[in-house]
Amino acid sequence: MAYLQINYYSQILGMDRIMHVILPELSDHNPQWTNTDLQDIPVLYLLHGMSGDQAVWSRRTSIERLVRQTPVAIVMPSTDLAWYTNTQYGMAYFDALLQELPEKVATLLPQLSRRREKNFVAGLSMGGYGAFKMAFSSQQFSYAASLSGALMGNPNFPERSTWQNDAYWRGIFGDLSKFEGSENDLLALAQQQTQQQTNLPKLYAWIGEEDYLFENNQQSIAQIKALGYDVVFETSHGEHEWYYWDKQIERVLEWLPINYQQEKRLS
Repeated sequence: MAYLQINYYSQILGMDRIMHVILPELSDHNPQWTNTDLQDIPVLYLLHGMSGDQAVWSRRTSIERLVRQTPVAIVMPSTDLAWYTNTQYGMAYFDALLQELPEKVATLLPQLSRRREKNFVAGLSMGGYGAFKMAFSSQQFSYAASLSGALMGNPNFPERSTWQNDAYWRGIFGDLSKFEGSENDLLALAQQQTQQQTNLPKLYAWIGEEDYLFENNQQSIAQIKALGYDVVFETSHGEHEWYYWDKQIERVLEWLPINYQQEKRLS
């Protein structure tokens, strides 16, 4: 596998951006691969949480090792602290990631598939919100996964104030009293998608039972399921931390339709 840092210019944001990419390549590690295997490669967009950036998945999990024997590309962008949202202060992060980034990827890495059935999105915490939001807002992704996601149909759960102050949240989402039913409300987006299309994305969500977002996930997933989505919802012991996300990202890889090959373990 090759590990790339790609610096590119975002026309939408009007500034330079960085994405990290884990890219399958012909090598002695995978002598069974051919040039044919490395065309139309499935791609997983992997999204970070509030304290992270485009490098954090590689720094804190085993993602590069986990996909070493699987012909799948991992694209890791950054939204800074903007919640995968077109902010009220004029920075269209959501458009930059949903519309512009896939076009950049297609231009720079043409061996990656553009087909919906081979494009997936996943994320943790804020990135879990972003993954579902991107899947509900488009026809680009056939699978979407959330790990400990802030699955907000409403940003007013009690823990919000411990993350940032109200001025920050208003800068992202605007008047929070008008959040419900807005373009940032996951449940509203999910309902709208069911009314407009029948080819819904398959969803996966995991949440630790000791996580402060546990009840939020239980309620949100129940509402999303009621809309007719195919959802795999799993819980287990766990808190809101990397120890668990490192374990659960392998579960996501097993769930995705990518012929995931586990690395052989020496006894």
